[in-house]
Amino acid sequence: MPKRNLTTSKKAGAAAKRIDAPLRAARVAKVSVICAEAERQFAQYGFEGASLDMIAQTLGISRQNLLYYFPSKELLYIQVLDNVLNEWRLRMDGLVSGSNPEAAVRDYIRAKLRFSAERPAGSQVFAREVMAGMPRFREAMMARAMPAMNADVKTFERWADAGLVARLDFRHLLFSIWASTQAYADMAPQFACMLGKASLDEEDFERARVVITRQMLAALKPD
Repeated sequence: MPKRNLTTSKKAGAAAKRIDAPLRAARVAKVSVICAEAERQFAQYGFEGASLDMIAQTLGISRQNLLYYFPSKELLYIQVLDNVLNEWRLRMDGLVSGSNPEAAVRDYIRAKLRFSAERPAGSQVFAREVMAGMPRFREAMMARAMPAMNADVKTFERWADAGLVARLDFRHLLFSIWASTQAYADMAPQFACMLGKASLDEEDFERARVVITRQMLAALKPD
């Protein structure tokens, strides 16, 4: 009798999992859509200017429905920044494991520029938060971005010890790479205007990659 109850319980659990899977998938999809629109509006209007009402209206859902997924604007904002930071780190993990400095730096810059090209709104939300003094995301940056940066610095130091690159303050080297590549998202309208076009295209990003890569590799060239 206990054995039959256990079997029945397992079957019920498996059935519940089959039912829950589509519900979880639907929830993930809905959250993704909400975050994408929130990212766009936070980039355009900033944290103070954007509102849950505006986001919900654009998505064609009620404010209450939006609050079901994100109980406050701040929680939604933090989720957007989390998503940006996660993708930013994911695209640039290759530097730590790289054994060839030139190839690793080339790939790193290419990945960073690709992020600026494909997800400019995310970069702009991040830039707005930074320019405001990071009132809502400082702790997350310290906890997650700093260890990643320190790992990258150790990689450069290992290369420097082996005589493969010049010995620099590698933190500031990384800052220079971030600044020059992120500018192609944060300042894209200005750059496009100065180039006499409506927006930057693939060729512009490729030319930027060539220039930035040459600058950084020149700085790293051993004496």
